[in-house]
Amino acid sequence: MTELSIPELSLVVLIGSTGSGKSTFARKHFPATAVVSSDACRGIVSDDENDQSATPDAFALLHHIAGIRLRRGLRTVIDATNVQPRARQELVAVARANDVLPVAIVLDVPDAVCLQRNALRPDRSHLAAHVVHRQQRELRRGLRGLEREGFRKVYVLRGTEEIEGATLVDEKAWNDKRELTGPFDVIGDVHGCRAELETLLGELGYALERDEAGRAVGARHTRGRTAVFVGDLVDRGPDTPGVLRLVMGMVAAGTALCVTGNHEHKLVRALDGKKVRIAHGLAESLSQLEAEDEDFRKATLDFCRGLISHYVLDGGNLVVAHAGLKEEYHGRASGRVRAFAMYGESTGETDEYGLPVRYPWASDYRGRATVLYGHTPVTELRWVNNTLCLDTGVVFGGRLTALRYPEREPVSVPAEQVWYEPVRPLAPAVATTTDTTAAVVHRDPGVLDLDDVLGRRVVHTRHHGRVGVQEENAGAALEVMSRFAIDPRWLVYLPPTMAPCATSSLDGYLEHPAEAFAYYRGEGVDRVVCEEKHMGSRAVVLVTRSAAVARDRFGVEDDGTGAIYTRTGRPFFDDPAQTETLLARVRGAAEAAGLFEELRSEWLLLDTELLPWSAKAVGLLRNQYAAVGAAAKAALDDTAAVLAAVATRGQDVTQLAERTAGRRADAAAFTTAYGRYCWTTDGLAGLRLAPFQLLAAEGVNHATRDHAWHLAVIDRLVAADPELFTPTRRMVVDLAEADSEAAATAWWTELTTAGGEGMVVKPLGSLVRSRSVDRPGTDGERGPEGSGSAPDTSDTASTPTRDESARLVQPGVKCRGPEYLRIIYGPEYLRAPNLHRLRTRGLGRKRSMALREYALGLEALDRFVAGEPLWRVHEAVFAVLALESEPVDPRL
Repeated sequence: MTELSIPELSLVVLIGSTGSGKSTFARKHFPATAVVSSDACRGIVSDDENDQSATPDAFALLHHIAGIRLRRGLRTVIDATNVQPRARQELVAVARANDVLPVAIVLDVPDAVCLQRNALRPDRSHLAAHVVHRQQRELRRGLRGLEREGFRKVYVLRGTEEIEGATLVDEKAWNDKRELTGPFDVIGDVHGCRAELETLLGELGYALERDEAGRAVGARHTRGRTAVFVGDLVDRGPDTPGVLRLVMGMVAAGTALCVTGNHEHKLVRALDGKKVRIAHGLAESLSQLEAEDEDFRKATLDFCRGLISHYVLDGGNLVVAHAGLKEEYHGRASGRVRAFAMYGESTGETDEYGLPVRYPWASDYRGRATVLYGHTPVTELRWVNNTLCLDTGVVFGGRLTALRYPEREPVSVPAEQVWYEPVRPLAPAVATTTDTTAAVVHRDPGVLDLDDVLGRRVVHTRHHGRVGVQEENAGAALEVMSRFAIDPRWLVYLPPTMAPCATSSLDGYLEHPAEAFAYYRGEGVDRVVCEEKHMGSRAVVLVTRSAAVARDRFGVEDDGTGAIYTRTGRPFFDDPAQTETLLARVRGAAEAAGLFEELRSEWLLLDTELLPWSAKAVGLLRNQYAAVGAAAKAALDDTAAVLAAVATRGQDVTQLAERTAGRRADAAAFTTAYGRYCWTTDGLAGLRLAPFQLLAAEGVNHATRDHAWHLAVIDRLVAADPELFTPTRRMVVDLAEADSEAAATAWWTELTTAGGEGMVVKPLGSLVRSRSVDRPGTDGERGPEGSGSAPDTSDTASTPTRDESARLVQPGVKCRGPEYLRIIYGPEYLRAPNLHRLRTRGLGRKRSMALREYALGLEALDRFVAGEPLWRVHEAVFAVLALESEPVDPRL
């Protein structure tokens, strides 16, 4: 029995004459979807699998399909004769273009067997014998040259018995270590600095193992962590053999992994006797190794020669390569991939020091895997699009750095001295510190790349599954973000819309607390908090402790200390000075409340309401609401005067006069309703800020904390600056107690009667999932009886990743007062015909939108505080803005 080891990602080329059994072999050993047949492609392009005139088009299609599958990381099998060298060369080219290994499996059977099989098939019975004989000659003529043609593996199966007895086993790529999940300590370029490496390993928690001569020959972490070296262990430094001895021992013991660097590659060539240029520290390594015994030099050569280009670790979430690696090269194997992993990509230019100019591949990186690398020394660690260079120039007098993964915590030790003068001077460090934990600066030069937002997109959220964004909505959002939004580096979150409570059937009410309480009770929520709803404009406040924090954490260098923006990402104030003045007040209150120290953060992100409404919506008030009120008053006053005059002449206009009086009262109530939310402001004078959530701080998404915590934090801000901050009154309700609900309803009535907008009802806990299993409707939402609302079945709806019984509950439901709703639905909305019509309003799409935007907002915060690249954060932020373009009644 012959065993064939086939790489999991490869292009398998079956080679054999017509009738040799290639299709049967393919069906036996590979999934049908993995097999691309030339006959099938010929049938697709001509409706006749035997139409030889269609062969060029058929093979063009075959190569195209194979290329797509390989690009997507799928093993592909080519079922064609492939007996001619040119046909094989084209397939090898397809494999190389996609950086996978080409594998040849030859089915060599006697001519008579092929002829007999063809005669039994009606579609091939006409095939002349000389065709088979010619194919067999071409096959045997090319057998010896298959490896020279580029095939990395060649299997020749001779005779039917050997073919039928063959078995196939999957062979993992050498770089595929996805089953290793860490935790890891990824260590930057060492360059022969053994003493610094020993010190760093000690800082990381590794216990060194020494031989009888006291030399470090291994290290093992006390908690089972694994070290991963990014290459360039050798050259330039004082003790290349000592570094190799230590790392080789760790790799052999399974406590470390190591990828090749360009200096190991060059050392191997030198030790092999190849002609290489003795430069860039190679002379020092050769001299130091010359003092070692032959066994060590041989072990060094074997070790360095066996190093691979990169590793894919932690289920594909981590990639380690010496010079970094583009996403399309992850897990691939080719000379091109190895060269990129060792040297990176050059622009073809050289700088004033004669060194190649490297193309900034990380700026274009959009992969989900974290890529850690070295090669080009830097003076500070900078995250760029989920990639990080760990070479901090220890051999040049800098530091030796490691990154703890998945914690993303850097650990550094200083060089003992300058061991090697760099050809190109290192840039001065931004800050000097003796702390072993280096500061990490998060930067993203690829902000708002069009490819990140154009077209129909699907955003994966950890709390609500997949959320789709339609292409036309993305276009509208792009218009807003590109033309009107604040500096995108501040734009790390957009607040979601809020769902209204179900329609009330009580006389004189469109919305009532009873429906909000019933919704949460039906979802299995025990306690809710009712918060006073402020009538202002939604404002997201991002405040940093200083301009230096804004520069180092957010990459903004305009001396600003934060941002205040609307729910569509626009600057709240046109004057940057006014923004800074308000930020200074917020910062002062946060300092006084001790929030920066308590949360261990140099910045805070707040979700607030900025009052009065007229501060931002003065144009809307003047052109829409005031105009309606003034027109209604003028028209109805004139109508009343005319009716009064008619009545004095003896005409009975009582009913019309009463109706007009009622309409005048409604118009007056409308003017009074919006007038309550307007007052004069001058700069900060008259402005009030009503915060209701502290969304995030460094490393933590606080939006998932319970509302009691948030309200306590808000109370501290109010106490610190009561002239700026407005308190949010609240009441906790036990949904199992009728008296508790009644008290909250009475409070809401008191608020709204006094002119308040209403309240927002929220689960006391945050990020609540339903405990109900029998409630119908998409995402647990159901319109009110008679509302005509239906579950949202559009393809923009989310696809939950959890069971339906664990669906998200609305994070908040707004319940607005009768007088406030006049502003929304018009002065006469409470009249019976109007109210009846409004009670048929559909709520399903609005509720679905609220949940999707809520999940996207949480996702944006989770990504940002985890240090993910800004393009990943913007993916979720942009989706919130895009969903706002969906056709949903804005009055809901």
